Amino acid sequence: MNEAWLLAGMALATMATRIPVLIALSRRTLPAGVERALRYVPPAVLAAIILPIVVLREGELHLAADNATLWASAAAVLIAWRTKNLLLTIVLGMLVFLLLRAVF
Repeated sequence: MNEAWLLAGMALATMATRIPVLIALSRRTLPAGVERALRYVPPAVLAAIILPIVVLREGELHLAADNATLWASAAAVLIAWRTKNLLLTIVLGMLVFLLLRAVF
């Protein structure tokens, strides 16, 4: 039961901090510069999440040739750039990762 109360409290705290801002901003038009800047937030957050997974191993920088995650990530970036197909990028990126992990 404690976990349910904890989840409910976390949901309430999250909503209490976000809903007033959303209501206030829904009635206004943001300046063009702010809208342009906000377009970069999702890629920046995604990069901040993924980059440590790709280049760190046990808290240390790991840019060695046997880093399957790094090679698979590079392959996924190349596949995404060339095909613009998310599903194909995920499937081929995972295949490259699994193959390289088996080799290394």
